[in-house]
Amino acid sequence: MSEKATLGINGKTYEFPIVKGTEDELGIDISSLRNSTGGIITLDPGFKNTGSCESAITFLDGEKGILHYRGYSIEELAEKAEFLEVAYLLIFGELPNKEQLDKFHDDIKHQSVVDEDVKKILDAFPKSAHPMGVLSSLTSALTAFNPSSVDVRSEEAMYKSIVKILGKFPVLVSWTLRKKMGQPLNYGSTSLGYVENVLQMMFSQPNEEYVLNPIVVEALDKLLILHADHEQNCSTSTVRIAGSSHAGLFVSLASGISALWGPLHGGANQAVIEMLEAIQKDGGDTKKYMAKAKDKEDPFRLMGFGHRVYKNFDPRAKIIKKAADAILNDLGIEDPILDIAKGLEKEALEDSYFVDRKLYPNVDFYSGVIYRALGIPTDMFTVMFALGRLPGWIAQWREMRLNKEPIGRPRQIYIGKTLRPFIPVEER
Repeated sequence: MSEKATLGINGKTYEFPIVKGTEDELGIDISSLRNSTGGIITLDPGFKNTGSCESAITFLDGEKGILHYRGYSIEELAEKAEFLEVAYLLIFGELPNKEQLDKFHDDIKHQSVVDEDVKKILDAFPKSAHPMGVLSSLTSALTAFNPSSVDVRSEEAMYKSIVKILGKFPVLVSWTLRKKMGQPLNYGSTSLGYVENVLQMMFSQPNEEYVLNPIVVEALDKLLILHADHEQNCSTSTVRIAGSSHAGLFVSLASGISALWGPLHGGANQAVIEMLEAIQKDGGDTKKYMAKAKDKEDPFRLMGFGHRVYKNFDPRAKIIKKAADAILNDLGIEDPILDIAKGLEKEALEDSYFVDRKLYPNVDFYSGVIYRALGIPTDMFTVMFALGRLPGWIAQWREMRLNKEPIGRPRQIYIGKTLRPFIPVEER
């Protein structure tokens, strides 16, 4: 007999099945709660204790600092795999063999040209427009150039739609940057790898040959892998709930980009650099700001340290720290902002206040440092996050549609006025 959870309400007892995941996670299935109790629901602001779906994509244990994609540890994937391999794994469930990977890459390359009319949409944006707003709009606009909906019952149609967005999205990312910088728009080269193409499209200049730095390529590849998926976070849940209405893939992704934009989500690495810049303007005294961070009465908050999910350490941060160190050493950058970052990192790793509370630098801290070192503007950081998260969003959308999940429709507890009569305007 399967385990049950018992709920007592007003002298009545109700039983609900307990669901067990493959990693021994337990959840109470309350899908029948409202019907069986005559209208009672649960109240869980922010859905912090609510499982919205069953998913086979990503496993995350914040207490133990564990992150797995499809059963593979993030540490092993970051060390041994390339971003496109991880994208294939997330979306289709298994690592590709050489033939599958080559075909996947070739098919993406063949879809990496964007309709010229998209440039007209981009031209309408001022240079001052936030890159995330531009990217969300351009991604949504792709729907106009690809109006037919995806037949989710057809593996071929699903595959074509997936390689299409994987091919065109890096172009939109690079165009978003180049628009901001006032540079001519360009395309990648079919002779380059996926990550190499991203760098070439973003940074090449029309009057000189662009030379790829293998350390930079490796660092960006790792960053994209580390950002590729992260279970049911705000943007991923947004993609799934938008898609649950049977909205198309591109527009569902655009909704995820908008959700990622917020400073409490994808904008966290931007907030890190803004904090470092504020510290520099105030004289660059890291010890002063570490003391402010420890003072509960001080409104200052140390950005990029600790994590709302990882209560021990962020496994992604351990991986990307090495890449950050390699880039700073290789490029030999002299930047007072990055010097402040290194100072904060050193003090936090040695200060018992932060060590005891497990307030270690997280992936947002190191990714912000890397993007700054690469010369990427601060307000483009979240765009780079979106580029990495793209395969995860696709995988989650695909899983949701294939599982035929019902349309998302949260309930509420109404706390407004009770029924009252209408008063004519002259009597109010």
